[in-house]
Amino acid sequence: MTETTPLDTAHAAMFAAPDDDAARLRFYERLGDNELFLLLTEEAQGDSLSPEVFELADGQFVLAFDRETRLAQFIGRPAPYAALSGRVLSRMLAGQGIGMGLNLDVAPSSILIPADALAWLSETLTHAPDEITSRISEISVPVGLPEAVISALDTKLATASGYAQAAYLVGVEYENGSHGHLLGFVEARPEAQAALAKAAGEALTFSGVEAGSIDVAFFEAADRITAKLDRFGLRFDLPGPPEPDVAGHAAPGTDPDKPPILR
Repeated sequence: MTETTPLDTAHAAMFAAPDDDAARLRFYERLGDNELFLLLTEEAQGDSLSPEVFELADGQFVLAFDRETRLAQFIGRPAPYAALSGRVLSRMLAGQGIGMGLNLDVAPSSILIPADALAWLSETLTHAPDEITSRISEISVPVGLPEAVISALDTKLATASGYAQAAYLVGVEYENGSHGHLLGFVEARPEAQAALAKAAGEALTFSGVEAGSIDVAFFEAADRITAKLDRFGLRFDLPGPPEPDVAGHAAPGTDPDKPPILR
């Protein structure tokens, strides 16, 4: 039986409702989060990649697949490739005038993604949240958030392996009298906090719902407020850390702040 991947599902939903902006946004969110296998002309050399670029009627395109087996099926022979996330690949191609052929001829999600769409995705994914300092006066049950936002948070946080123990979505009131929603992470790794805040912002952006904003904060399990988060909040359990890289080195594209060099 042929596997249906998350990109297949998001692609089908997008084409089933061509006028639905939310469905289109969810497809691009899955594209950014997904691991892709980029066809190369030769083996990667450090952080330098040489993708195979094809001249088509609509412009230049690289080829990427969401499964190694799909790349092998398309090529039909051994070929060099690099595994990297869609967000890293979009950053690498941004400004180059090069689009992406995704799963061409080998999957239901076969599509040509033009260069300007990749540039938009790269810009959207590089947006950093603002930092503010506010003192919390009251925690409550979260109300009023659309289900699409909660679903987007659940999907996004499922990709944050090993970043934190859990997250709680709560209603919040600040000492200045303002109200809102807060996503509180418990036992988050310090080096992962910026990425977690960014992930929450992306979930809101790609939900397709005009839902204002969600604040993000970080707490330790022993903090007094954590008991209130657990009492009133909607809990999201984050996956445990991935298995360590036994090879002892980082593959191209594994550092989101240092995308591979296109050559």
